[in-house]
This record gives sequence, structure tokens and C-alpha cells, in this order.
Amino acid sequence: MSFTRLAAATTPTAHLGLGLAAVGRPAYLTLGREAQLPAERSVEALRARTHELLDAAYAQGVRYLDVARSYGRAEEFLAAWLREHPEADDVVVGSKWGYTYVGEWRTDAEVHEVKDHAPEAFERQLAESRAQLGDRIDLYQIHSVTPDSPALTDTALHERLARLAADGVTIGFSTSGPAQADAIRAALEVTVAGEPLFRTVQSTYNLLETSAAGALAQAHEAGLKVIVKEAMANGRLAGGQEPRDLHMVAQEAGVGPDAVALAAVLRQPWAGVVLSGAADIGSLHSNLLAAATELDGAQLASLAELVEDPEVYWRRRAELPWQ
Repeated sequence: MSFTRLAAATTPTAHLGLGLAAVGRPAYLTLGREAQLPAERSVEALRARTHELLDAAYAQGVRYLDVARSYGRAEEFLAAWLREHPEADDVVVGSKWGYTYVGEWRTDAEVHEVKDHAPEAFERQLAESRAQLGDRIDLYQIHSVTPDSPALTDTALHERLARLAADGVTIGFSTSGPAQADAIRAALEVTVAGEPLFRTVQSTYNLLETSAAGALAQAHEAGLKVIVKEAMANGRLAGGQEPRDLHMVAQEAGVGPDAVALAAVLRQPWAGVVLSGAADIGSLHSNLLAAATELDGAQLASLAELVEDPEVYWRRRAELPWQ
């Protein structure tokens, strides 16, 4: 599997990855993002910002890079950077299909992305991903699987995904919503010719939303690589938005609340890769301090009090503005 390269990495930040959702398109639902991005959000400006972030992340030991078809031009930006940096052949690249970007490079678009898990969408988006990234796609994931997703029961799709796996691409899925645990457990039951189809799972887990922890531990025990997204709750755990208890722990630890939030996730025994979604160099550097941030029992107990009911958490997430 491609993740053996990640497991072999000896950099302190090897288990922190960089996701490009916040810089691959002009609008995204992360609090504080407006202050991190250049005033002009042209394609050229965001391409330059993406390349700056990739330069900094690679230099500091990050070896997992995460994009998706719905992240605007993130695949294109990453592909150009990879061509310019042949020395980065040790990075693991993950992309996702299942959402189509329809925002037309506008911050005020009424709809930014449309979900479609049909086999036809997979074929179209795989071709688009390959046109950008070629053979650099190590991991291809179904984007935002929920318990009612047809991707969990479509055997024709499963067979096509299995053929892609036979070509050397790792197959995974991501989850979202208050029933992530149910989606994860359902996906663990999907097999083709008696073999498990999925080798990775990417889920939301953070100090506010911990409901998938048991299912992620189960996935880890089953041999799946676990990737954690939204570890800072779309900005709610950083940049002045964080709860008081988190702020106090961060002061004690001598780092930012973002580093504490990421460190709390990194210490989970099932967490293989934890994503940073930084949109500027300063935020990235602050995020990466998580790799060296130690938290004691009292601090972890204080942070455990921040957990929200999953329904409340996901309702609040849905109310976040696209900025």
C-alpha cells in the first residue's frame, strides 16, 4: 500500500497532512479564513498561495497531501507543484470524488458543490483527476459517505473501485454528518470477491465532535488507515473562536489553540494522519507545533468537557458561512 511510504517517514510531522480545501477555491466554510487569504482571490493568487503552503509543508516534513474534485482547482495546483518538485516523490497524494464544484470561482455562489455518488460520476471524475494528477494518485476516496449513500450498496460501483485498486490505487471513503459511526461500520462490511474494498477512512473528529471515535478505532483494528479531517472544527477551535477551556490549555502549553486541538487528535491511538487545513504560512507553522505538544491528564480532562451533541455540532457546521 502507498501508506507504507508514510509509515517509513521519520520526520516529526509525518502524521500531519495538508488539505487544500481552503486554498483550491475562492470560498469555503472556515471561520477566520478571510484574514488568512490574499485580498485578491484570483486563480493566480490562490495557485501561488497553494504552492507557498506546499513548499513550507514539505520542508517541515509533511508527507500526506489531500485534495478533491470539489476543491475548485486544488488538483491542478497540486499537480503543477509536483511537476516542479521531482524530489517530492515520497509524498502520498489522496483525492476524492463524489462532489462536483459548481461555484464558478465566485465567493457569492448560491451553490458551491453538488453531491453525486453514481458510477457515472465516479468514471467522469476519475478521468478528470487522472488528467490532472496522472499516476500520482495514491489514494482515491468516495467523498462524504453517509449511511444512506448508494455508494455503500452499489455492487457495480464496488467492482469498478476494485479494478482501480488492482491498478495500484488505494480505495478509501470519507464521512460527514451526525451518523458518521454508522457509515463507517457499514463501509467496513463492503467486500468484493470476499475481500474488504476500503483501505482508508477519512472522518471528522475534533474536541467538539467525538462521536465517530469508536467506529474509527474499529476501522483501525480492521487494518484501515484513519485520516482525520476538520480537527479544528472549521475554525471554531482556533483564531480567537476557541472555547475558554481550550484557550487556557493553550496558554499553559505555550502554543496556539490550533496546536492543542491537533495534538489532542494526534494522541488517539487510531489516528494515522491528522489534516491541517491552513490557508497561510503562519497558520501552517502554528498547526505543525502539534507534533511536539504534550498534554497532561488534567488538560485532557478539561478538553473533554468541550464535546457537543453530534446533532448540535453538525447543525452549527451547516450554519457556517462560505467566506
